[in-house]
Amino acid sequence: MRFPLLALFASLPLLPLPSSLHAAPVFESEIRPLLKTHCFHCHGEGGRKEAGLDLRLRRFIVQGSPKNGPAISPGKPHASRLLDVVRSGDMPKDAKPLAPHEIALLESWIAAGAPTLRDEPTSIPDVYITDEERHFWSFQPIASPPIPPGQPNPIDAFIAPKLHAANLDFLPPADPRTLIRRASFDLLGLPPSPEQTDAFLTACSPPTPENLNRALASLVDQLLTSPHYAERWGRHWLDAAGYADSSGHDDDTTRPHAWHYRDYVVRAHSADMPWNRFLTEQLAGDELARVTHDSATAAISQQGSTDLLAATGFLRMAPDPTDAAVADPDLARNQVLADTIKTVSSSLMGLTVACAQCHDHRYDPISHADYHRLRAVFEPLYNWKQWRQPAQRLYSLYSPDERAKAAAIESEAAALDAARSAFALNRLDEIFAERLAKVPEPDREAVRTARNTEDAKRSPAQIALLKQYVEANVARNEGLLLLFDPPAEAKRKEMEAKAAALRATKPTEHFLMAATESGPPPPTFRFHRGDHLQPREEISPAVFEVLSQPIRPLLSSPNPDLPSSGRRLAFANWLTSPENPLTPRVLVNRFWLHHFGRGLVPTPGDFGTLGDRPTHPDLLDWLATDFTSHNWQLKRLHKLILTSRTWQQSHDHHPSKDREKLYCGWKLQRLDAESLRDSMLAVSGRLNPIIGGEPVPVARDVSSGRIIPGREIINPGNGMIDKIDSVATSADRRSLYIQARRSRPLTVLDTFDLPVMNPNCTSRTLSTVAPQSLLLMNDSFTVDVARSLAARLQKDAPENDDARISRAWALLFNAPPSQLDSARSLVFLHRLRSTANPNTPSAQADADALTAWAQLLLATNRFLYID
Repeated sequence: MRFPLLALFASLPLLPLPSSLHAAPVFESEIRPLLKTHCFHCHGEGGRKEAGLDLRLRRFIVQGSPKNGPAISPGKPHASRLLDVVRSGDMPKDAKPLAPHEIALLESWIAAGAPTLRDEPTSIPDVYITDEERHFWSFQPIASPPIPPGQPNPIDAFIAPKLHAANLDFLPPADPRTLIRRASFDLLGLPPSPEQTDAFLTACSPPTPENLNRALASLVDQLLTSPHYAERWGRHWLDAAGYADSSGHDDDTTRPHAWHYRDYVVRAHSADMPWNRFLTEQLAGDELARVTHDSATAAISQQGSTDLLAATGFLRMAPDPTDAAVADPDLARNQVLADTIKTVSSSLMGLTVACAQCHDHRYDPISHADYHRLRAVFEPLYNWKQWRQPAQRLYSLYSPDERAKAAAIESEAAALDAARSAFALNRLDEIFAERLAKVPEPDREAVRTARNTEDAKRSPAQIALLKQYVEANVARNEGLLLLFDPPAEAKRKEMEAKAAALRATKPTEHFLMAATESGPPPPTFRFHRGDHLQPREEISPAVFEVLSQPIRPLLSSPNPDLPSSGRRLAFANWLTSPENPLTPRVLVNRFWLHHFGRGLVPTPGDFGTLGDRPTHPDLLDWLATDFTSHNWQLKRLHKLILTSRTWQQSHDHHPSKDREKLYCGWKLQRLDAESLRDSMLAVSGRLNPIIGGEPVPVARDVSSGRIIPGREIINPGNGMIDKIDSVATSADRRSLYIQARRSRPLTVLDTFDLPVMNPNCTSRTLSTVAPQSLLLMNDSFTVDVARSLAARLQKDAPENDDARISRAWALLFNAPPSQLDSARSLVFLHRLRSTANPNTPSAQADADALTAWAQLLLATNRFLYID
């Protein structure tokens, strides 16, 4: 009789439990975070207690304030003043009111008797971090979880259990053509050549899993040694670092020497520099080199410290308008430091530390004091009371030989200058002597004295005398020579040109834009409400309180071996130590994001309360542990990921958020802005492969308003653009080398979501909007590239359209065309040729048809997306 009864209950639908049976909210995990967000800034934070009310503990709330009495009556929502004032909207004052669900949560808590998880402390400091906040996932030490059994690749071993729990499994691996295209874009940001594809297919033959895995592993090794690998993955880091070739703000002046930092990043990736060293050099390369502002130039020429100083360009990337006139210089200087802190904390710690600049963080356990502890690390670099403008932070890259050669040339040129000046002045003296002879003898000496007296020191009588004998007013200024002796002036110009030509033979002097300290470290004060005009107590550099208990200073005492404060080096050492659980997680999550299009933590710049939780926390920690235990080297991690079943899966044709979250199948990804432009240049045969060096300048096209590669020629009369000088093949360099001007992003890149660095970018957004289609249809860049692609097809496959179609498919899609693809292409080309103007030469009509067809292929989803 029991079985039918059980079956009956099993067949009943599940109904929601009565609200009285739901677990009541508790203070520590649900109510306190709500009050912290909306109320603590007036009732508890930093010792501030409006009306005497402190809301940081349950017993404080029950106690209430001397003025209004208890704030709540446990078990009696209707008699609780706190609930009344938030429900009416009177509180929070001058701020966003609580949402209905938040009010309901508060009411439910009070009705349940205002429960707590544990006994509350008898007293708390001004900054009080709860156990719940300390135990938040991202602040916990990185675990070393055991690898689940059943998969040869550890990544798959962590992914598989959640797939199986959802009755899902890995999708079959993609075909070899798809995998080589995916791998090439993943590691190089460029499509594979037809020849590379053919070689990979041969390596995969016969098509067995073993051959595929062996061929793919070999392919990854080849791609990782390509010089284009470092360009691709260096670009990823430059987003997080906020790289720009301009200073931002209204003037957005160019930074002609920022590219040395960009090239340093590329070199570091090419060499597979361990990331703990990579980060340390960027944060404290000057301290590793033991140099300061005063010794940096000498260190470059004598000690070979160029790369260490170039690395510190990371700390010079924040917008900095102080090279121009600003309304409030002190505010602007402090904002440079604030933006630097924002870049460092978001890129390396995954925290929105900037939210604590003016008050305790509303959501995360980062106090106002914590913010200033981090500020104290960087204030010796950016001493706002002894400020150095951007031009004062440049250091010559001259070698001793180059400096000596330049000095010798300058000495020779100066001698030519002296000879030219002597010639001109002697000739003017001769002219004066000739004219002075015509002045009446009694006035000659007075005229001579007046002529030799400086303009500003002449007496009224002398001025009158020179006006009387104006023909004798021959100043000793070589620039007047043209008025008196044009042939002599021509000779003077010739001598001047000779000196200029000699100076032009000097070695070109480049400069590093680097970060160095100067003088003793200034004190750091906590700025009340973030206002530099309201300094409070002095703050020392230390680890955030949530990560150290008690608070651990970064430096117990200054390092006597360093000429600088040593604070940034100490910070870098802590950042890359086992004591810090944030940075390894942040890094491997960002690497994962660039491979899969989404991170294990979907919010790569926010590992705090408002950020998303990791979908696979054990995998995240295992990757972080594996990465740091293998010398923080990235190339090994690339290979581990690309040889996993997770990465090799075929495209999921039934995608859903749940399946994507579990990594069931490959997520279709659109090419990013740089990969799209670079690929268009590559398949057309125009890509200039030169690596490194000065950026290609950009200019505004007067007729269209587009930003294009080129140099603006400015009319000195009206300050307007006269024309744009072409930069020839330099315009076809990889997008990494196009000038990254904040106010002037290249139009083709901007349209496809190139981020604006303000101050940096921890995750790009991808849009699908009409201007992208319009650019692919109408933009002159697209048309020019299509024309070049058509010319390449004519050259590579001159015999017939079938050969050209096959070649186009191999270049753009690394696959052969289907019969339908070929038939449609042939019909398209025939129609265009048959409808061409009869006066158009046949060769031109053929080229025009191929260009239109090539442009159509460049705009296809098959070219734009990676499957």
